[in-house]
Amino acid sequence: MAIPKLKKEHIIEALKYIDENSVPFHNQSTKYELVTEDGKRYPPKYVVAVAAHLANGTDISTEGFNAVEANGYLESQGFTIEAKQQEKFKLSITAESVSSTDERFTMDNLSLGDNYKPLDVYFKNAAGEIIKRSYSKGEKRNSNQTMPRIACQVFEEQLASLSVEDKENFPVCKYNPDNNMISGIFTSVDDFKNKNRNTIEYMTYSYDNGRQFVIYCWNIFSTIIFVQECLKRFGEPGDKFVLTYREKNEKETAATEAETSAQEELVQQFKGYRNQFSSMLIESKNLIFRGAPGTGKSYLAREIAADIISNGYFDDYTLLTDEQKKQVEFVQFHPSYDYSDFVEGLRPKVNDDGTIGFELQDGIFKKFVARARKNYEDSQKSREIVENELSVQEAMAEIFSGIALGADTFRTINGNEFTITSVDDRHINISIPGNANVNKLSLNIDEVRKMLESGQKFEKIKDITTFFGKSFATQGYSYDFAIYKAIKAKKSPASKVKANQAELKKYIFIIDEINRGEISKIFGELFFAIDPGYRGRASEISTQYSNLHSDTDEKFFIPENVYIIGTMNDIDRSVDSFDFAMRRRFRFVELRADNRLEMLASLENEELESEAIRRMAALNKEILSVEDLNENYQIGAAYFLKLKTLNFDQLVNDRKLLNKTRRTLSGIIYRCLPICSVLMPKQVIISIPKLKTLMF
Repeated sequence: MAIPKLKKEHIIEALKYIDENSVPFHNQSTKYELVTEDGKRYPPKYVVAVAAHLANGTDISTEGFNAVEANGYLESQGFTIEAKQQEKFKLSITAESVSSTDERFTMDNLSLGDNYKPLDVYFKNAAGEIIKRSYSKGEKRNSNQTMPRIACQVFEEQLASLSVEDKENFPVCKYNPDNNMISGIFTSVDDFKNKNRNTIEYMTYSYDNGRQFVIYCWNIFSTIIFVQECLKRFGEPGDKFVLTYREKNEKETAATEAETSAQEELVQQFKGYRNQFSSMLIESKNLIFRGAPGTGKSYLAREIAADIISNGYFDDYTLLTDEQKKQVEFVQFHPSYDYSDFVEGLRPKVNDDGTIGFELQDGIFKKFVARARKNYEDSQKSREIVENELSVQEAMAEIFSGIALGADTFRTINGNEFTITSVDDRHINISIPGNANVNKLSLNIDEVRKMLESGQKFEKIKDITTFFGKSFATQGYSYDFAIYKAIKAKKSPASKVKANQAELKKYIFIIDEINRGEISKIFGELFFAIDPGYRGRASEISTQYSNLHSDTDEKFFIPENVYIIGTMNDIDRSVDSFDFAMRRRFRFVELRADNRLEMLASLENEELESEAIRRMAALNKEILSVEDLNENYQIGAAYFLKLKTLNFDQLVNDRKLLNKTRRTLSGIIYRCLPICSVLMPKQVIISIPKLKTLMF
């Protein structure tokens, strides 16, 4: 839509109306202002909206036109438009008072904090010492959570020593203008959600040995009461917190709304899962199942994936469609697995001339995250944007499929001829016969796509340089420009693809035997990105090979809709082999040998099931009685599932099964061979030499 039909007198009347009624907070301008001769300042979009209301009787609404259109119209009517200076405000919190340099601030409506962005936060004690948040590399600076995190950092010991009752009644925030109070410092996210509404608007602070403080936190003002209460109870006279902030611009406000909407959609889908661990994974982001072998950890991981992806309809992985299975990836770590397998690395490649070269290729995890990220970003786009992107994709596919590769020629703005030799998901490979220095070039296909999607007219190479924010043109821009022109010339302006807004999906990455690989080397700098508290662009990082990317400024991050499940047998390698920094980014769940007995229901024979449970319990009891052995050497129900096709006598002689369980039983065989009689009748016990032959 465009600016409604208005006259200059309507604008003048609108200014008078605003003088009398003021500007609602949500209609304040963030970038530009209309400035009158007497120095008064007004938000341009709101001025136009009020003028349309007075002229046409419509509701006062800024929908239907953008700021650029409003500014252009007002300037055409002779009004002055100036860039608005971003004013900074300072909020001081002491035990006795809360004050701000912003006259609009009020403790009666803390929801106003939704409209502000924190710039700096610190604690200043009575002696003048300033304490700021201790950041980890990759941790987001100055978020809504920074102030309460500093409070937890400064008063950690005192908060931890509070009684359970004191923690549950600790004042935290006013949720809304009606002064509804949210209270409670909780030790886990589960405890928090049991008392409060199902929400993602909380902060977790890790302290002593992996324990946590969890409190409600939705904007930069939301925890003022919490930090003030900390000052009252634990502070010294003169202690204070200081918060510097500014208003969010339109882009920041839109991004916040989109992210909140996407995350709330995830939250709404948390209900009704079949598996008790599904909600735990959603809340924790990263989960590792550890414990005895044979407890079905890998199978459980697939069950959870199916449960979450189907939104609780079923937990059978085989029932997922081929499309749904693309939301799940499975990998098994081993000692030779490395960063290049997982994230990215140089891989051998056979060139067109038969020579061997190297090419930077994405690893399995990075490819998986790319799928999840595209879905996450698409889900936040309007239908119009999605339709435009699909229309561009269709136009590009049409021209690339309609040309003769290596034969049809294109011409740059300087007259250089070239041909397109191949096209893939990432590159447009071209041949430049007339170039003596570089006769082959690989173009970034995303650059051409972004140019077409923008709707901007590119008339010269400099326009491309400006569009991508570069100080100078790259070698490929002249060829990008030629291909862009060719597609624009062929694409019908009227062509439009119909599409619906993308549905936000969840993506689950399963790592089997996670502790068998050198996890710190495999993940590299990604261990910052997987932190549950810093998913999304807050954890943007440069990967190890970023200097080889077509766009050297490209950053990697893990979106909110990615979840990681790991499995490990404690008998293979202890959790202590994990770096502490990596360990604290996962939630560990121990599965004991008897935790998954329900697997035996698949035997479809109650007597056989009962006998298997009895013998497994007896065997595991004997294992615990052996010196130097513990519950990690016990076995789970999975080892008895073959009883559906084999009897107990055949089971002990099954070479495939014995090979599978060798690692488990190797520590037992020489110490407690006699206890095998518990598992099977003594008359079918094979000789020690024979058993050793089968197992080793």
